[in-house]
Amino acid sequence: MQHSYVGILVNDKLYNSIPVGDTKYEAIDFYVEAGRRYGVTPCFFRIHDVRSANPWIKAYVKQDDRFVLTRVPLPVVIHNRALYHGRKKFRELGSWADGGTLFFNQWNRYSKLQTQHILLNETSLKPHLPETFTATSRHIDMMMKQYDKLIIKPDQSGVGRGIMLLERNGDNWKLTFPASLSVHNRRWKQMEFKGNRIPSLLTRWLRKKKFIVQQRLPLATFQGRPFDMRVSVQRDGSGEWQVTGLVAKVAPHNRFLTNVAQGGSLQQLQDILAQEYPQLQQQDVFQAIHEFSLKIARILGSSLPHMADLGLDIGITKDGVPLFIECNGKDQRYAFREAGMTEEWKASYYNPIAYSKYLLDQRKQ
Repeated sequence: MQHSYVGILVNDKLYNSIPVGDTKYEAIDFYVEAGRRYGVTPCFFRIHDVRSANPWIKAYVKQDDRFVLTRVPLPVVIHNRALYHGRKKFRELGSWADGGTLFFNQWNRYSKLQTQHILLNETSLKPHLPETFTATSRHIDMMMKQYDKLIIKPDQSGVGRGIMLLERNGDNWKLTFPASLSVHNRRWKQMEFKGNRIPSLLTRWLRKKKFIVQQRLPLATFQGRPFDMRVSVQRDGSGEWQVTGLVAKVAPHNRFLTNVAQGGSLQQLQDILAQEYPQLQQQDVFQAIHEFSLKIARILGSSLPHMADLGLDIGITKDGVPLFIECNGKDQRYAFREAGMTEEWKASYYNPIAYSKYLLDQRKQ
């Protein structure tokens, strides 16, 4: 039997955990199940397993009830589930695509400022986007004159790491910032200052890393806490974008971040709407979020190369109007599992395999 292999590009940590069956948040068996449905064989490997001019690689393939390191031809279709940094890796992955590999989510860590600029080219989206600039002292000073609440966050970081809140507090300003840049930071510090001259601590942070400054969006709340949604938007077996599912993320009490890694909790949106916003028609809210998310995905998909699997952070106002927060090229799918949304969790793995089969079929035509 000849196999049609679909490559899943992973990082070292996940790769090393495959043979011992401890892949944490990545439910890789769902890829295998989806492969059986669509008649393809997923194989898991790393960027350095590919050798120039060598058409073969060693990759983990499920055989019977275990994953076995197997020599396979370099797959024609590859789905990137690893995060890489630096221009060298960017060029290397680009060379695979230039050589004929159908490579989706080829680069999945894009600048937040870059995605904002792409979306701002669509005039109809402007009311749904936070005003955003590179976080220089001049830009922060300008934004402090326009808004009472600002978000300052790293331009290329995830899971809420390093995000700060700057808000007017009477005649003063208050900066709320993490005690550490740890992914699981749970301690926050505050600093008050007068006028628009930002504290030296913040200035030092801005020198070390690129940050952006944004107006804080007027997010709807649940039990007095702001919430937003993680919306999984993926290309499916037809090659078209569709919404796989969405789950609400609620900030902890007296906090402003909704990220689960920063202590946020997960809820189903319909429960929040029923309890807090009974005046809104749930079907209309869901439809607005779906249409908005698909529009975002199509615009980004036409501008960023080979995008097919996105996790969008979308908020809503108290009137149900969708707002764009940011885009994630490597969606953390476990939120569906944690929220008890097993069907959506499973589908988030099935769709990339279905899309891979679509690409393979297109290649044969």
